[in-house]
Amino acid sequence: MSTRIAFLKGHGTENDFVIVPDPDNAVDLSPAAVAALCDRRAGIGGDGLLHVVRSAAHPEARETAGEAEWFMDYRNGDGSIAEMCGNGVRVFARYLQHAGHVTAGEVAVATRGGVKTVHLAKDGDVTVRMGRAVLPDDQVTVSVDGRSWPARNVNMGNPHAVAFVEDLAHAGNLHAPPPFAPASVYPDGVNVEFVVDRGPRHVAMRVHERGSGETRSCGTGACAVAVAAARRDGADPAVAGTPVTYTVDLPGGRLVITEHPDGEIEMTGPAEIVAEGAVDADWLERATAARTLAVRNA
Repeated sequence: MSTRIAFLKGHGTENDFVIVPDPDNAVDLSPAAVAALCDRRAGIGGDGLLHVVRSAAHPEARETAGEAEWFMDYRNGDGSIAEMCGNGVRVFARYLQHAGHVTAGEVAVATRGGVKTVHLAKDGDVTVRMGRAVLPDDQVTVSVDGRSWPARNVNMGNPHAVAFVEDLAHAGNLHAPPPFAPASVYPDGVNVEFVVDRGPRHVAMRVHERGSGETRSCGTGACAVAVAAARRDGADPAVAGTPVTYTVDLPGGRLVITEHPDGEIEMTGPAEIVAEGAVDADWLERATAARTLAVRNA
């Protein structure tokens, strides 16, 4: 009988993920296997994959095991590794609650972008302490269909380029990565956000996520957008001594981002588990082999 691999499906503001519980880090998830699972026509479908591993069992997270029992081994939909995913960490925490590993309240989650503290509220929303934004001084330009805009370079544990535009339609289809310059600023690629104003401290955005294409939402992107919008608007909590909150509308829903005077950024939004089941390991092996061959022949 074929081995079966357990999975769940979840989303945060429609940024959706395949969840693979694997406490002992026993499941081999190569880039091709992840891409097969995230395939929307031939697999389960997802913008990315949340590999749920105990920190002590993963070589990249062992040193954080004393702070966080669980490690979010996050992968983009194409199988590439990402440092952090804001919507993903909310869904990851919701899975831990769903599985009975944690209850409502605070839980620490190890990520490649550091240990994140997540608060599971009784009303269903999830708040993540996302850490501090880094704002390099690099001058960046992004382009789509002959138009170009200056972009703010913001790092939330992963890289972002935030461009303010007049109309979100100017972002084009966002299937392919929007060109940016200079290339040296983002040697490993970048998440690109296009932003319009909706009202006082209220913006809307679309995003191309590195390794996934356009997604319905991006948590780290919403944080980057809120910080970029605050600086554009002359607001800096470190200077004023009071928090600044922005409402960020995304195609998949709404996130509320607060930056505190110490630089800590909190993101609040929903997280849902919608399904669970099992994948046939023989199918995954065949699908992985087919993808690996296709890459070699490309």
